Amino acid sequence: MLAKIVHSKNMNANIRKAEYAVRGELAIRSEELKNQLAKGEKLPFSRVVGCNIGNPQALDQKPITFFRQVASLVEYPELLKDENAEVASKLYPSDAIARAKLLLKNIGSVGAYSHSQGIPHIRENVAKFISERDGYPADPSKIFLTQGASAGVQLTLQMIVENNKVGIMIPIPQYPLYTATLAVLDANPVPYYLDESKGWGLTTRELQRSYDEAAKLGVETRALVIINPGNPTGQCLTIENMREIVEFCHKNRIILLADEVYQTNIYQPKDRPFHSFKKVLKSMGPKYEGFEMISYHSISKGMIGECGRRGGYFECEGLDESILEQIYKISSISLCPNVQGQIMVDLMVNPPKKGDPSYEQYKKEYDDIYYSLIKRASILEDTFNSLEGCTCNSADGAMYLFPQIRLPKKAIEAAKAAGKEPDQFYCMAMLESTGVCMVAGSGFGQVEGTAHFRSTFLPQPELFDEFCSGIKNFHADFMNKYRD
Repeated sequence: MLAKIVHSKNMNANIRKAEYAVRGELAIRSEELKNQLAKGEKLPFSRVVGCNIGNPQALDQKPITFFRQVASLVEYPELLKDENAEVASKLYPSDAIARAKLLLKNIGSVGAYSHSQGIPHIRENVAKFISERDGYPADPSKIFLTQGASAGVQLTLQMIVENNKVGIMIPIPQYPLYTATLAVLDANPVPYYLDESKGWGLTTRELQRSYDEAAKLGVETRALVIINPGNPTGQCLTIENMREIVEFCHKNRIILLADEVYQTNIYQPKDRPFHSFKKVLKSMGPKYEGFEMISYHSISKGMIGECGRRGGYFECEGLDESILEQIYKISSISLCPNVQGQIMVDLMVNPPKKGDPSYEQYKKEYDDIYYSLIKRASILEDTFNSLEGCTCNSADGAMYLFPQIRLPKKAIEAAKAAGKEPDQFYCMAMLESTGVCMVAGSGFGQVEGTAHFRSTFLPQPELFDEFCSGIKNFHADFMNKYRD
């Protein structure tokens, strides 16, 4: 057999270093267990529940009907021809038909490449959405449609990272997209820690500590990532805290990267409403004119959950025109974002309005998902707080809980013997016992000496009692098995 030309020792070392916990060892093992069940093998559970990733429709969240109606019409425009009007009117409401016609007028065929920056008509609607949300104008020429928010994050980090001396400040715990992308770019993650004892709060003192320590190591910190609402921690920043963060970035000449994909997943809207960083920045006056910021949004989260369609956008604020030109060039190399994802972005930012034929159904579907998420978050939080040695902050937003677990010494020793982190060992034991796949906190980063795990609260409501009781039973057995 010929020796392989590319192998693990001569491949790009930066790729080898990158890790992505939510699709790592636990997720791979969960797929193996699914296959075993599909073949009729007997396991201690009847189904695998994927709580490792915010993938709502994989856990049977119903798609928004109006969105799918429009998507299907633009996919098969024959139904929109005059000779098929009677048939179409029996299958689709008039506003879905009108929206599909408007989109096709501005797109042509969904099978054709679009503008590399995204369909102009849709970017105009995104700009209108941002303007109405924030009360400040948005420029469509500074909005880029993307293959989900992740693609936007990766593209913009590529632009910012000049060499291996550049650092990007990231929260700990963080979403592994950031550490994985920085590893591929051979850049330096500059960690700042959220305070679990204060509801995963953030202080500018901690930001300054992180920045100063990186500077001592010769790292040039160029950007600060904020995930708000938080992933994996579920916190939602106060407007006062956001102003402090903008001031910190302004003082230290740092670009602000605002990951705001969970902006509609807000569960305490009176006490902790969502404010965009764009709105906060613009409210702070002329001193901050030219402040550099990029903010991201996605169709994958919220009540939409269209993860597989890969749609999103980012808006550039205060960037140099030459950088916008380079971002456009890189976007052009990929030709364009997928068109169906762009269409879903249009529907996200411009859903049915009151008085439209589809509004009542849209509002009911949206609200049913929203209030069910609030209920499930509360039930799962109570479940985790009832477990021996486990404490869990509530979720102000997003789709996750991130409880801390205090494991017995015997469990920690068993994990070490197995070559695993203690929380990874715990999560794997849970998966093998219950079929519930979560992610170990070590995959997100955590204070040294602590152990956590992240779980979505997306399992369907009718299975939630069974889901929670399975976790309780497993945990009691695990703690008894390894009790000191």
